[in-house]
This record gives sequence, structure tokens and C-alpha cells, in this order.
Amino acid sequence: MEARIEGVTGPAGGDGANAWIVGDDEEVIVVDPGTDAGAVLAAVGDREIIAVICTHGHAGHITAALEVAARDEAPVALHAADRVSWLGVHKQQPDIEMEDGGTFGVADVSLEVLHAPGHSPGSVCLYCEDLDAVFTGDVVTADGPVARDHGFPDFSRQLSSIGGEVLTLPGETRILPGHGPELTVAQAEKSFDSWAAAGPSGAASLGESARISESATDGE
Repeated sequence: MEARIEGVTGPAGGDGANAWIVGDDEEVIVVDPGTDAGAVLAAVGDREIIAVICTHGHAGHITAALEVAARDEAPVALHAADRVSWLGVHKQQPDIEMEDGGTFGVADVSLEVLHAPGHSPGSVCLYCEDLDAVFTGDVVTADGPVARDHGFPDFSRQLSSIGGEVLTLPGETRILPGHGPELTVAQAEKSFDSWAAAGPSGAASLGESARISESATDGE
């Protein structure tokens, strides 16, 4: 029973957000469950959920976290720097405060936490070397770095996180983002200079579809 990655995308993943399931036929970790717990749980089926991991604390990605986790009494993980955003959605605190370099195991693979602030203070990526994939949340998508409805909270820091945490991974690594289609690290590297040259306003225009989805679900 080899580990694999499954996506729950589009409206079922949370008003345009992507939810991801990592595991085998027995157990899984859910990454960014979105807003539709029913769709995620249907995709999980009768497998045991051993953890729910949120790449950041914005509502479009975390609203269903507690409901998904509750089915199997699984812990919910979030970086401590995104606690304020989390508490804007949930009254109950997450169970695990992630730190850079931490790891989560599921089936026969592990996920490494890469702190990648910019989109939010506690944004993280989750790198699975065993499956040649990195879950980037809203750090970076195929359209570039994702802004908020009011623009980029910290554009330069977000670019630094992309360069330092994502583009240093092997080029064939799949980037599985919080919105839109997947890409590879090599493809993102080719676009990075254009994202940087576009600046905050230009990059926000490139990633407008993800930004609109964020603002539609997040109450900030």
C-alpha cells in the first residue's frame, strides 16, 4: 500500500481552494481542508485521518478543519504566527503549533515543514521528498505569489520565501498549490523573475483569480 496524493479541487475544496489528501489505503493526512468538510470526508472514505495540517490560517483553507479532524479525533496543525487569523474563524485553538523543520509521518512517507512567511506570517510549505511534491498553500501558485484582497501583506518576504524554500527544491518537484493547477519547481523558477519584475501590483493582477477566491471566503 504505497502512499499517494489525491486532490479535492474547485468548489468542493472550498470555493476555489484545493484540499489535498496524502496517505495510503489505511491512513491519511488532510492538507488545507477548505470549507466543505463533506467533500473532503467523502474523498477520504473509511481511511483513518491521523492529522489535519493547515498551510496558513485564512478562512478559505481552514473553515472545515475542525469538522474534518473531529471524525477520527485527529489533531489540527497550524503555525503559531497565524493564530490570529485562525481565531477569526474558530474558537478552539489548533492542537499542534508547527515549527520550521518539523515533520509529520503518514503511511510510508513524511512531510517536512518549511516556514515560508509573506502571504501570512505563519504560512508554511509541506515538502514530501518521498513523493516529489511540495504543498505551497498560497505562498505560490501557477499564477505566481497570491495576494490578499488588500494587496500583498509583505511582497518582498513572500518572494524571498519562494526563492529560499520552494525554488531550492529539485526541479521535477510537483508544486501543489492552494488554488489552481499544479506546476513544477522548474516551471516556477522560469517565471520567478517576471513575478519579481512585475512588483506587487503586477503580481496581484497575475494572481487575481486566487485573490478573488480568498476574499470571497475570508472575513479579514
